[in-house]
Amino acid sequence: MTTTLATQIELDENGVAWVAGTRVKIIEVILDKLAYGWSPEEIHFQHPNLSLAQIHGAFAYYYENQTQLDAEIRQRLSTAERLTDEVADPEFRKRLAALKNDR
Repeated sequence: MTTTLATQIELDENGVAWVAGTRVKIIEVILDKLAYGWSPEEIHFQHPNLSLAQIHGAFAYYYENQTQLDAEIRQRLSTAERLTDEVADPEFRKRLAALKNDR
């Protein structure tokens, strides 16, 4: 069952928060702010399918649940780093570094 909150947020059956009526997760909006420093207006410019009300609702949800969402962001970064390390080819990286240094 999906629950709709007054802050333009929908929670799916797994408890994942989405911008209501879209396929955009709240955490994706927040990552635009954290990664690029975008204001709500810039996020709206970059994602015109999101209204300013939806974007501000995403921020409100984030600030109400910041500890949980920050932990999820850290976990995602850790997983990405681990996967990068697992699939990285050290010899390939050495060759790329050598080519870069030869320039």
